[in-house]
Amino acid sequence: MRVAVAEDSGIFRQALVTLLTTVGIDVTVSAASGEELLARIAEDPPDVAILDLHMPPTYTNEGVVAARTLLRGHPRMGVLVLSAFNETPQAMELFRDQPRGVGYLLKDHVTDVDNLRGALERVMRGEVVIDPNVVSRLVEARHRERELSRLSGREREVLGLMAEGHSNAGIGRRLHLSARTVEDHVRAIFTKLKITSTGGPPGPQDSNKRVLAVLTWLRAAETR
Repeated sequence: MRVAVAEDSGIFRQALVTLLTTVGIDVTVSAASGEELLARIAEDPPDVAILDLHMPPTYTNEGVVAARTLLRGHPRMGVLVLSAFNETPQAMELFRDQPRGVGYLLKDHVTDVDNLRGALERVMRGEVVIDPNVVSRLVEARHRERELSRLSGREREVLGLMAEGHSNAGIGRRLHLSARTVEDHVRAIFTKLKITSTGGPPGPQDSNKRVLAVLTWLRAAETR
């Protein structure tokens, strides 16, 4: 198997190259950026390219950009993107448009040489590899989306304003609703999100329940 590596951290890049060569993988290119890798493999593409997610110049999603460029120009090449963090939205950019031969792994799992070699072999065969931690987060996000889907449009507006820190009175002023109507919406939100509420109007005793409702909203929003 011939592999090219793009990683801006010299220490991690060298460790990765050493790990690969010790198990008999031929590292044809060791680059510090996606652009450098693209230029150096143009005439002699490897079987698989390993790309760090964050590389120069902006350290945002250069790995994804380079991966999609490689997949367009070399459709038979496998691409494996690595990240130090579980960044689900960026990862999902890899898996648009019926992907094949593409993978996303967290760097914590790359030190397991069997896991790394298995991922490289799978993307080389055209399979898709997704880190199990990313899968878990997506499953959790889907569950939270189902929870929020129970809310009406107005209830989502109320919950969004709760997330911004507005009181019931402030929400009423923003949405031109009576205090009683806002209380009814808040109570309905607690019920639909299965957050046990008291029988009376929302007040200080419900502050923790408001926090739980807002957390549900925020966690779903962060994975979109």
